[in-house]
Amino acid sequence: MNTISRIAALAVVAGLLPANLSAQDIEINEWVVPWDESRPRDPYVHSDGTVWFVGQRSDYAAQFNPETKKFKRFDLGEGVGPHNLIVAPDGIVWFAGNRQGFIGKLDPSDGSIEKIQMPDPAARDPHTLIFDSNGDIWFTVQGGGFVGHLAVDDESVRLMKVPTAGARPYGIVLDGTDRPWIALFGTHKLATVDPTTMQLREIPLPREEARPRRIGLTPDQKIWYVDYAGGFLGRFDPETEAFTEWPMPSGSSARPYGMSVDGEGRVWFVETGVQPNRFVGFNPATEEFFSSTEVGSGGGTIRHMFFHAPKNEIWFGADSNTIGRAKVGTEPGT
Repeated sequence: MNTISRIAALAVVAGLLPANLSAQDIEINEWVVPWDESRPRDPYVHSDGTVWFVGQRSDYAAQFNPETKKFKRFDLGEGVGPHNLIVAPDGIVWFAGNRQGFIGKLDPSDGSIEKIQMPDPAARDPHTLIFDSNGDIWFTVQGGGFVGHLAVDDESVRLMKVPTAGARPYGIVLDGTDRPWIALFGTHKLATVDPTTMQLREIPLPREEARPRRIGLTPDQKIWYVDYAGGFLGRFDPETEAFTEWPMPSGSSARPYGMSVDGEGRVWFVETGVQPNRFVGFNPATEEFFSSTEVGSGGGTIRHMFFHAPKNEIWFGADSNTIGRAKVGTEPGT
């Protein structure tokens, strides 16, 4: 692979943000979840505006109405350990039964749950789910080391094994051709799968010590990732196979985790190695970090984020037992 690596020349942490930028330049609101220490995470905004999320430690899926500020809980069964959910246009909630090796299908109209078990018991922990343009589901299996595809119509599951032992497939995103791209958190690699042949390919990052955790896609079809171990924001160009990386404002202590891309193609992520967590924005057009805002509750750890295009908002769950909303708006001064 012809890989070109460039580490951006940003030497001084204090110089990573423009001098005239306020640290509190975006509005962040948080709501306390009524179930204590349940680790609310991985929100998903349905077309009706309601926000769904899972309680990883308390085995539930929940619905939050931003207008009424009301929560509604759906118990998923003891020991399920839900990790992530996505909501279909018809309102059916699909969730990762992370501790019991299945993908669940919750019907909110009656609370009924259908479980789709993994066809290989080694795929023990479905992790992060995402819809493709046909409404089918791609997903990662972290500990088991698979990337999976679930056909919604017949509920058949195909699993692609990641060759690298301990690769820990984690964050996942689909490009404009429905090709999945995956961050392999246990190693210094990305992965991708050809959706026609189901052939999986690994792509090494330029630094062996890197550990990519979450992943994003900008409108130009560039792949973005956060390096949790080293505190870098990275970009991979699938056409040229070139990498570019920028050290984050908090440097090697950043521990970047949750990540999203807004409607203007700007990249947002949360530095979880600092307390309070910091919600940081990066503009690919200028190659600058232009925003850094403290999370009011502290955040603890913000693990996954969802961009809701109609309102230009990013939703997140926090270990501080809150569901949060960042109004990213437009870049200051534009």
